[in-house]
Amino acid sequence: MKDFAHLIKLLDSTNKTNAKVAALTDYFTKATDADKVWTIAILSHRRPPRPVNTTLLRTWASELSNIPLWLFEESYHIVGDLAETIALIIPASTETSEKSLTQFVQEISALKKKTDEAKKEYLFDNWSSLNYYERFVFNKLITGSFRIGVSQKLMTRALSKAVAIDEDILAYKLMGNWDPNTISFTDLVLEEKEADYLSKPYPFYLAYAVEDKVSDLGDVADWSAEHKWDGIRSQVILRKGELYVWSRGEELVTDKYPEFSAFVDALPDGVVLDGEILPFINGQIGTFNDLQTRIGRKNVSKALLAKVPVILKAYDLLEWEGKDIRPLPFKDRRVLLETLVDTVNKDEIPLHISETLSFSNWEEMAVERSKSREMHSEGLMIKRWDASYKVGRKKGDWWKWKVDPLTIDAVLTYAMRGHGRRTNLFTDYTFGLWNEEKELVTFAKAYSGLTDTEFRKVDAWIKKNTLERFGPVRSVTPELVFEIAFEGIALSSRHKSGVATRFPRILRWRQDKKIEDANTIEELKMMIPKTDPL
Repeated sequence: MKDFAHLIKLLDSTNKTNAKVAALTDYFTKATDADKVWTIAILSHRRPPRPVNTTLLRTWASELSNIPLWLFEESYHIVGDLAETIALIIPASTETSEKSLTQFVQEISALKKKTDEAKKEYLFDNWSSLNYYERFVFNKLITGSFRIGVSQKLMTRALSKAVAIDEDILAYKLMGNWDPNTISFTDLVLEEKEADYLSKPYPFYLAYAVEDKVSDLGDVADWSAEHKWDGIRSQVILRKGELYVWSRGEELVTDKYPEFSAFVDALPDGVVLDGEILPFINGQIGTFNDLQTRIGRKNVSKALLAKVPVILKAYDLLEWEGKDIRPLPFKDRRVLLETLVDTVNKDEIPLHISETLSFSNWEEMAVERSKSREMHSEGLMIKRWDASYKVGRKKGDWWKWKVDPLTIDAVLTYAMRGHGRRTNLFTDYTFGLWNEEKELVTFAKAYSGLTDTEFRKVDAWIKKNTLERFGPVRSVTPELVFEIAFEGIALSSRHKSGVATRFPRILRWRQDKKIEDANTIEELKMMIPKTDPL
């Protein structure tokens, strides 16, 4: 445990990627195989279930610390992290534990079925016999929240260095429903399997945003345009009769989209498609809000499949007849892609092609871009016809020309403390719009867009104009107006306002406006595209 705690301390003390990779690599080189498995599990969000509710944790921590609960709560609100608050507030200990990470995890898993008295005794024993960082890590395991600024991709990179296995292959090995309680490190990581190579995706090619005049790109005839669809970027791989679906976030999501199993019989072997997973409801492309009902579900029911079917809107063909064709010009890859898609019956196979659009001038392209929201796209993708398919984000051949964000004026109604360097400031805001009864109805939350100076001014105002407190949240006097920007909008039965907005953020503080000037829910709903299938 002390080695794992030392690792967390190193990771927590630097923002430098190389330093984090080095620390992880060193740990994976030295740790026991059992602890390696649990470290991989913890850093890839496979943590044991929380055995003790947070109310009891706060109560018992304040008792052991011999401070009133209200003082603990105030401290928690300032620190912003329960595990860290407990680690800081429990009396210091110079002791350390010789138990392994694996043993601690097993004990914590077993704790869930014990009585509250037994749980309390276990916590008191360990809180009193661990040093600060061990206690912090122990608390993280207990609370089930282990966010320490290390992505699974970064962890996989370090593991790759430690075991000399390709990152992409490791990414696949670590996906799926493996159980850290039963699997060995050899079976999870070291053992070679043919499927590790069959499933290997290509690195995604990413576009830069158009920042200057789009006409600066030169002759419009050199460029292809297509809509930038708002779904889940993915690669669909067919090799040796096996289907693999990868998200851009390097997550294997084959089982989340059972519709795509139809590709196995419909498409030739040795094919890799780059495209967007989109909801396709009643013959129309839906919104990202529709797709969210499918994201994160462990099991996709028949009812959900029928309610929100999906398609793959193919952009590009990366592999053909088992050969990597990324070096070919886009126009040549496109011909092969069109030939492939033309062979399937779109009523039976959920494979569509993203149409390429040609224009006589940039003004015509701008007109098409203005139609994006009606088509549930975010704007246009502009690709040079003679471009190869590159790796990562490269300037020059692929550009995204997104539509300007939607904006609306809203009233600040609630505030909560921020995180990190903003822990001591109220920077997480909730906003409301007027309904027909002249009441403010919550419609969005946002925590970015203001300068540090503006955040400090708003924070000072919030502290002087608090109406009620609800734990870390404060309701405030409705007085401040902000212009809120967002990328998309859809009807939603899950939100009190009846509307869901996509990527809301603060555009500016409208100190020139009174709350009577803020917009209404009806005005917000008028922004929903007329073609919305809901």
